[in-house]
Amino acid sequence: MDKSSQATRYNPAKEIFALQPDFADNVAAANFPQTILRFRNDKAATSVGLDGLTDEEWVRHFGRFEPLADNLPEPLALRYHGHQFRVYNPDIGDGRGFLFAQLRDKAGRLLDLGTKGSGQTPYSRFGDGRLTLKGGVREILATEMLEALGVNTSKTLSLIETGEALERNDEPSPTRAAVMVRLSHSHIRIGSFQRAAYFDDKPLLERLTDYALRELYGEESGNNAPAQLLGRVVERTADLAASYMVAGFVHGVLNSDNINVTGESFDYGPWRFTPLWQPGFTAAYFDHAGLYAFGRQAEAIHWDAAQLAVSLRPLVEAEPLIEQLERFPQLYGEAMVRRFCWRLGGVPSGDANGMIEAAVRAMAATETPIDRFFHDWRGGEPRDGTDYSAEDWAPFRDAIAGFDAREKDEHPYWRDAAPCSMYIDEVEAIWSAIAERDDWEPLHAKVAAVRRMGEAMGSGPKVP
Repeated sequence: MDKSSQATRYNPAKEIFALQPDFADNVAAANFPQTILRFRNDKAATSVGLDGLTDEEWVRHFGRFEPLADNLPEPLALRYHGHQFRVYNPDIGDGRGFLFAQLRDKAGRLLDLGTKGSGQTPYSRFGDGRLTLKGGVREILATEMLEALGVNTSKTLSLIETGEALERNDEPSPTRAAVMVRLSHSHIRIGSFQRAAYFDDKPLLERLTDYALRELYGEESGNNAPAQLLGRVVERTADLAASYMVAGFVHGVLNSDNINVTGESFDYGPWRFTPLWQPGFTAAYFDHAGLYAFGRQAEAIHWDAAQLAVSLRPLVEAEPLIEQLERFPQLYGEAMVRRFCWRLGGVPSGDANGMIEAAVRAMAATETPIDRFFHDWRGGEPRDGTDYSAEDWAPFRDAIAGFDAREKDEHPYWRDAAPCSMYIDEVEAIWSAIAERDDWEPLHAKVAAVRRMGEAMGSGPKVP
C-alpha cells in the first residue's frame, strides 16, 4: 500500500440529514440473483480510504449494499424535478438509484456514493430500476476519459454484474444487467431546488441553499445567500461547458436534473466524443432538434442555471440573481481560454482568444480531428501526415507563435503515433468483446491507456 493510501482514512459523514425529512425517501436495494465484480476503481477508492476493502467486502457494500460503518443506515432516494428537453417534469426523482453513503476525502471535501441500477424506488414510474451492463461499461469509459482530459467529473467507483436479463427497446434484448456506484461531489441538482420551489417550500429552499454553500463550497451564507450560491453555480457550470468543448465531448442530455450545483459532470447516458469540430454533432438519437448538440452545450447549461435562478426567486429579488446569470458568457469565454491553453500545454498569453478562434476555424476547414490537433501541437510535431503548413492553418501558426508559455512535454505519451481517443467505434468494440466472448481485457487495457494519457496531461486547470 503506497503512502497516499496510508494517509487517507475512511471518514464517514451524514450531512444529508440536514435536508430531511422532506428531501429523500428511505429505500432498499434490489436483491440481485448474482453479484460478479467487474470493475473496482482503487484509484478513486484510495482518495476516501476504501481501497483496503477485500473483494468480498466490496461486493457486500456495493452489490448487496450493506451499510458502511457509521454511515447512512438506509439508502436514500432523492426527490427532485427538472426540465427535460425544456419541458417541466414534476414526476421524476431517483428512479433507479439512491444515495448510499457520504464521506470526506483527505482535504475534508464532502463526497457522495450514489448508485445506478440498484432497483426500484417511489420514483421509478414504469421503469425496472435496473442498469444494463453496457450502460455501466460506457460510464466507466466516459468518466475515465473525462477525468484524464481535466473535466470535473464523477468517478465510476464500482461495476458489479447482477445476473439479470433486461428487456430494452433501443438495444438488443435480453441484455445483461449491472449495478454501478459512482463517487461524486454531491448529488444535489438544479432540479432539487426546482422541486422545492414547485411546492413553495421556502424552508427547504433555505436549507438547500445553506447546505450547498456550507458543505459543497465551504462558505458561510452571507447577506444574500441565494445570489451567493447562484454565483458559485454560474462560475462552475460555465467552466463545465468550456471543459466539454475543449474535450470534444457531448453529454447528450443536459436536462436541469442532470446538472449538479457543484458543476461536476455526471450521469452519462448517450454520450459521445465528436472526432471533428462540428457544432451540430449530437449524441442522443432522440435529440431530433439538436438541443444538446456539441456547439449548443454552453447555451443549454446557461439555460439550466437560469432555472436555478427562477427557483431561488421566492427567497430574493430578481436583480441580484440576474446579475449573477449575466456573468455566464464572460466566465465561459475565460474558461475556454484557460482550458484550451491547458490542453495545449501552457497558460494563456498574448491574443489567446484569437489563437483559439484560428485553431477552431482551421480544424473545421481541414477536418482535422480534435484529439489529433492537441496531440500534435502539445507533442511538438504532426505524426499522421496532417499538413499544418496549409493556408487554412496560417492564422493559427501566426497566433501560436506568440503563445510562449508552452514547453515541450517529455512524457513518452507525446511520442505516440496517435492520440488516445474515445470514439464510438472503439466503445462498441470494447462492449462487443464483453457481450460476445466475456472478454474484459479490452476494457481494462483502454482504462490503462486513458490513465497513461491523464498522467501526461497532468492536473486539470484550477478554476478561479
